[in-house]
Amino acid sequence: MASFILSAFADEAAGSLEEQIEVLEQEGIHMIELRGVDGVNCADLSIEQAEAIKQKLDEHHITLSALGSPYGKIGIGDDFKEHLERFKKSLEICKILDCKRIRMFSFYYPEQEGAGQYREEVLSRLEQMVKLAEEAGVLLAHENEKGIYGDIDSRCMDLYQHFGGRLGVIFDPANYIQCGVQPLEAYALQKETITYFHMKDALMEDGSVVSVGNGDGHVPEILADVNKRIQGEVILTIEPHLHVFDGLSKLQDEQLKHKESYRTSREAFHAACEAVKNCIGKLEEN
Repeated sequence: MASFILSAFADEAAGSLEEQIEVLEQEGIHMIELRGVDGVNCADLSIEQAEAIKQKLDEHHITLSALGSPYGKIGIGDDFKEHLERFKKSLEICKILDCKRIRMFSFYYPEQEGAGQYREEVLSRLEQMVKLAEEAGVLLAHENEKGIYGDIDSRCMDLYQHFGGRLGVIFDPANYIQCGVQPLEAYALQKETITYFHMKDALMEDGSVVSVGNGDGHVPEILADVNKRIQGEVILTIEPHLHVFDGLSKLQDEQLKHKESYRTSREAFHAACEAVKNCIGKLEEN
């Protein structure tokens, strides 16, 4: 039986660190995937900012599940040297934050071209990042984002198998839906490789993001299988995307589609947390 540990992208609820901590405490969550704080992306934090964040999180007994970075979220033809230097700085930030994982991606490829022809360049870039991360004692965890090399399950497995487990796996059901991939099929292929989950759901008909359990992500079924198979901790990181929040435009180009209506980011965040808790609660009842 799994022990599900909740984490969250608290920047979807509030901008300031103080408010993010307040929201996490209200939801009974003691872990964060740090992405944006006070208008600053985690990849742009200074040493001093990171130290202040660490102190504040420690005061409230909140740990980091991962650094929610944008690394690998550039075009395959974009300058990688500058990107890599920025990445090196974040490894230093991880030390300060006592963070052992970095969420990352595998580079956008031209929409009109196939991903396969860029495989070698993707692997070359990732190898440099993985090696640096290993030296720093940090695990890179790849997210299946739409439009990147590893946007579908078969290419995610290709990356995992190439790196022999040196690259972690984040399973995001909503992202798969938005790529036309059936989450249950992706889970069946990847379930032995998954490092942690992003709790986000969507509708296959148009990619609209909805609360977990209200979409086509089959999240309850997936969590039920995880609960049967795994003995130990399983991190579920809540990433609502149910309301337009500050900084969203900096994270992705696509406009979010919604079927559910919430007045504020905090209300949407609470709804997302409740949906995940309900899924877990039903597992505990059975």
